[in-house]
Amino acid sequence: MGVDFGYRGKRLGLPEEGPGAIAPLGRRFGAIFIDWSLCMVIAYGLLARGDQQAAGNWALGVFLLMSALTVGTIGCTPGKRLLGLRVVAEDGGRLGFGRVIVRTVLLLLVIPALVWDRDGRGLHDRLGRAVQVRM
Repeated sequence: MGVDFGYRGKRLGLPEEGPGAIAPLGRRFGAIFIDWSLCMVIAYGLLARGDQQAAGNWALGVFLLMSALTVGTIGCTPGKRLLGLRVVAEDGGRLGFGRVIVRTVLLLLVIPALVWDRDGRGLHDRLGRAVQVRM
């Protein structure tokens, strides 16, 4: 019926299952939900002083800062950590700070994160040369 490209992550040299395999989409969506909820709570409680509109705007900045600091240093955000995921460079090493910023800004634009390749990586990961894998 169609061309068999193998499992997700095969082209990148990643295992099919277990640690180091491509992160499942459900866990990735769960992690972003946890991270965004955390950013909204921080923005609403500490920065916006109860103003919901301002909290949404502040949450973008909190998310940018949180993601840049946590992915840039330990390789995962709090949501990813809770769900057993991490972000690595395509070669399996640590993601550089510049690529973390590119990836995070594109993620905040939302649309690049919704355009996937056959490995299940969003455009933000492709342009940042990153891969979300299981721990």
